[in-house]
Amino acid sequence: MEESTLTVVVAILVNLAIALAKYAASLFTGSAAMLAEAIHSTVDTGNEALLLLGLHRSRKPADERHPFGYGQEIYFWSLVVAIVIFGLGGGAAISEGAWRIVEPHPLENIAWNYAVLGVALVFEAVSWTVAYRAVRSEQPQLSLAAAVRRSRDPSRFVVLLEDTAAILGLLIALVVGTVLAQQFPHAYLDAIASILIGVLLVVTAVFLIAKSRSLLIGESAEPETVEGIRALLDADEQIDSVERILTAQLAPEHVLLNLDLRFQSDLTSDELPHAIDRIEHAIQQRYPEIREIFIEAQALSAR
Repeated sequence: MEESTLTVVVAILVNLAIALAKYAASLFTGSAAMLAEAIHSTVDTGNEALLLLGLHRSRKPADERHPFGYGQEIYFWSLVVAIVIFGLGGGAAISEGAWRIVEPHPLENIAWNYAVLGVALVFEAVSWTVAYRAVRSEQPQLSLAAAVRRSRDPSRFVVLLEDTAAILGLLIALVVGTVLAQQFPHAYLDAIASILIGVLLVVTAVFLIAKSRSLLIGESAEPETVEGIRALLDADEQIDSVERILTAQLAPEHVLLNLDLRFQSDLTSDELPHAIDRIEHAIQQRYPEIREIFIEAQALSAR
């Protein structure tokens, strides 16, 4: 199983088990924060199932209707995931917290909260570690925040952000909704914890929406990739100048490249096709994610 799929599958299994445990705890304790966390885990489980669907559909081969393949399916489904987090996860948690402020409910059997939250933290940490390693493998030289911003693979950065939000939500539920609510018996603390978890989900969703939108409407390839291509072309003796380099990220491992090159004036029309083939081969050998290359040869058209 490849790394992207493994990351999503691990997250699905972890969140499904945690969601069931949280629902049981919320039932026994009457905790709004625990119910918010149960909703959070349920939404995460559904979201990761959508990501798995997006991964599957993005691997469909190119056809006449979609000549560059279906790679952007994964970007579409990551946008859907972000909207679901925003609407269902954040909205439900904030609504539940607001309702509990209006209708306070005392906590009962609070030991359930401690047990479930402790186990959930352990399992979420396992899922987070898998997602962290997957994101770091893409950009090992960058900081974690920069690697997430630069990642082109939603199956990695979405899961990492969801797991990060999940761990923070668990800490909110543990500290505010359980420890403080027990030390200072006041029903409002549990409700406030639920609202804070909802706000956390909304913030996560807003970032994911912006990131997914940017990928969906078309981002360029990594700056290092573009500069590497330019250096390779500048070093080619048959190229007089590089007029323009255009790239488009069509999928996590699929980049389209358009080159506007001016070849040396002494290059004959018989030599030009061989030069183009050589350049394409050199680029794809160094950057295998570049699947399609279109080259406009200005020297030939000028003659």
